[in-house]
Amino acid sequence: RRSGQYTMNHDHSKKVPDGASFDRSGSQDSLDELSMDDYWKELENIHETRGNNHEERVALVVKEPDEGELEEEWLKEAGLSNLFGESSGDSVESMVFLSTLTRTQKAAVEKRVETVTQTMRKKNKQHQIPDVRDIFRLQNDSKGKVWDGSEPSSGRTSENKNETHDGTKGPKFSLGADEQKSLLDDMPSSDTDINLEISFSEQAANLKDSSVGKMYKGAGGDTLLPNFRLPKDKTGTTKIGDLAPQDMKKVYSLALIELTALYDILGTEFKQQKAVKIKTKDSGLFGVPLSLLLEQDQKKVPGTKIPLIFQKLIAQIEETTLETEGLLRIPGVATRVKGLCQELEAKFYEGTFNWENVKQHDAASLLKLFIRELPQPLLTVEYLKAFQDVQNLPTRKQQLQALNLLVILLPEANRDTLKVLLEFLQRVIDHRDKNKMTLKNVAVVMAPNLFTFHGFGSKTIEQSEFAMAAGTANVMRFMIQYQKLLWTIPKFIVNQVRKQNTESQKKEKKEKEKAMKKLLKKMAYDREKHEKQEKMPNDTDVPQGVIRVQAPHLSKVSMAIQLTEELKASDIVARFLSQKSGNVQTLKKEEVFLYEIGGNIGERCLDDDTYMKDLYQLNPNAEWVIKPKQS
Repeated sequence: RRSGQYTMNHDHSKKVPDGASFDRSGSQDSLDELSMDDYWKELENIHETRGNNHEERVALVVKEPDEGELEEEWLKEAGLSNLFGESSGDSVESMVFLSTLTRTQKAAVEKRVETVTQTMRKKNKQHQIPDVRDIFRLQNDSKGKVWDGSEPSSGRTSENKNETHDGTKGPKFSLGADEQKSLLDDMPSSDTDINLEISFSEQAANLKDSSVGKMYKGAGGDTLLPNFRLPKDKTGTTKIGDLAPQDMKKVYSLALIELTALYDILGTEFKQQKAVKIKTKDSGLFGVPLSLLLEQDQKKVPGTKIPLIFQKLIAQIEETTLETEGLLRIPGVATRVKGLCQELEAKFYEGTFNWENVKQHDAASLLKLFIRELPQPLLTVEYLKAFQDVQNLPTRKQQLQALNLLVILLPEANRDTLKVLLEFLQRVIDHRDKNKMTLKNVAVVMAPNLFTFHGFGSKTIEQSEFAMAAGTANVMRFMIQYQKLLWTIPKFIVNQVRKQNTESQKKEKKEKEKAMKKLLKKMAYDREKHEKQEKMPNDTDVPQGVIRVQAPHLSKVSMAIQLTEELKASDIVARFLSQKSGNVQTLKKEEVFLYEIGGNIGERCLDDDTYMKDLYQLNPNAEWVIKPKQS
């Protein structure tokens, strides 16, 4: 039976675009039978540990949804639940949201609304059921303009050119379909450049329509992972964690719609799995839900974002040395690991556990055990299958784009923990000359721990497990290799958020003006005051091409800065930090950041290389503040 698994897997691995580790020793680098051997050994170790775990695990049941239920859930997740049901009248907010979607994103929404509508008609629910065409007619009336999330590269326009299509002034975000095509043509089409300006699903749709797609596949025998990179963005790269929560909520909805649109275009089914709630431990270390674990840890260490036991196990492994041969691959002694596990449960929080006796391989086994024992997988029940399906996407670039969106969709606790894990795995790989753990070896050994999930304990999953072993090892390898890229929020999504904010503000302003007029009639006294306030910003504010930067935490609390073509965010921070004064606590460069606040974004922490003049043109109404990063 074992050898049968090998051939099955080996055939499968030919279909998987397979990549390589850093050491570039091509012959050893494709995921062949030999390298997959570690995968099966790891699975055996996992089963052995499970066998020793006398408490019977409660398997997590994955519920098969009824017709239309998935789509209804999807629309809720995407923040569009008011397109149907009792609240369907109240969809002004949704209209604003829909007006910012790209053509492919709209198609994805339309498809789901259609299904929900049909299901509702069948069930004859007495809700107001919208006609899909009505929902989108409003947007499509605007002369067939298609918004693809990018802003024109000629964004450095003079003031009057910055009129939006409704005649109001403001940065121009939207693009017509023709402009979008030409933008795609102008893009440097290097195979290793990840274009974040244009919606991924639009790129996929355009690839499908052209012959370029054929060249994209990469040579069949190519085992090296491409050196993907992000071209520099003058308005600054946005990382997860740089945006305020209200904008992240919008990013989440857009990422969900974008990922669905990408999978739709590439013909891969995107189904969020739904877990039936199961009884889990409500205290302890192993087998406790991540959110609960963090709740109890934050009582001990306020603000901690990674479970303390997880941090401690990594620190314990690193304390010895990362040069140990076979680190992560060689298992600890099962009985000893089980004993340590019980002892940790009893003594970890008391602070009485003796770490000196913990052997390195045992600590590594405990780390993997911790990941496997989570009541819901680290990659979540909802998205575990979507992570696995990344291997089925046609090109490596699309696989990377899908992983980028999936990372954005993970809950914060899962994402932060995954980040710490991937960074640790990279440090292990950095010592590969001594520990013999290349990127490929680490990926193969870690994949079963993240992708085989005890909760899905049915035989069918276990068997298909073998078929997708090489595939999940490849996804694991992608996550480790490209982790720096995966925590980036694509620019087209940030632009869509800016556009939504601008549209919402216009609506709010109109409402406020109405209310204000009523109020002013009653109180003539307030009218003068209001007019003064209205004038103040324009009259006393800074001249054109100059921004006012506030720094409440620094000795120089405010400065007017002249914008030049080359001025970057880091230059402004440096200018403030050079103004030292004795009585204020000195903050180091790496402790404070320049923030873009308000205008068409909630709040965004700027990367050092942001060109301020370009960003100012994108968001002329923002305020600029230097402050420490919120933990």
